[in-house]
Amino acid sequence: PDVDLSPEILAGVQDLGFKYCTIIQERCLPHAISGTDVAAKAQTGTGKTAAFLASTLTRFLRAPKPGRRPGTCRALVLAPTRELAIQIHKDASAVGKYSGLNNLVIFGGMDHKGQRSALSRPVDILVGTPGRILDYAGSRHLDLSETETLIIDEADRMLDMGFIPDVRRIVSKLPPAGKRQTMLFSATLEPEILKLVEKWLVNPVALEAEPEKVVGDLIDQQFYAVQDAHKLAL
Repeated sequence: PDVDLSPEILAGVQDLGFKYCTIIQERCLPHAISGTDVAAKAQTGTGKTAAFLASTLTRFLRAPKPGRRPGTCRALVLAPTRELAIQIHKDASAVGKYSGLNNLVIFGGMDHKGQRSALSRPVDILVGTPGRILDYAGSRHLDLSETETLIIDEADRMLDMGFIPDVRRIVSKLPPAGKRQTMLFSATLEPEILKLVEKWLVNPVALEAEPEKVVGDLIDQQFYAVQDAHKLAL
């Protein structure tokens, strides 16, 4: 189906060679573009990143916010690992290629001075790992009080890696639930994740990618019984 994305974002999506929506994109985009909170059960490979980026960029293009202060961001995307944060930022740059919006990624191990200077101008989509986001919010280089959209990606991994206390502290620095849009994506919606959804989202739309689209189903596994002496040669 046709999706109500801005022309600039459609151009970026077309450059990436996307022609059809995945199941999660088809279900998520209309709600996300309208500003509704979304809780989605979706794994890597379902197209969830493009869904939350395209909808957020479209919303920002349609409602420009001039006069923003340095060190503020309109959307905050939290990812459990630096690798995922880097990939999300790369995707944001590609999807938003023609948008003129300013996107930034910050994570541990990067040059502190360079990241601080990048925060000296307003950011549209800021992607980062919880620890580094908390560092900058604590040192006042990052002001989250004007953030309009919070996106928590791979919430189940955040939970497994012990990042939820950091995420809680970050959420406390944001406008309250209901005053911001919140989207949470998780491969599983176990009880601990559902408790977070209840706390951080208001009347969310619950979505799920089709179970048969799980990435693991696309992997062909084979087993060979081999004697020790022949393992290296095989």
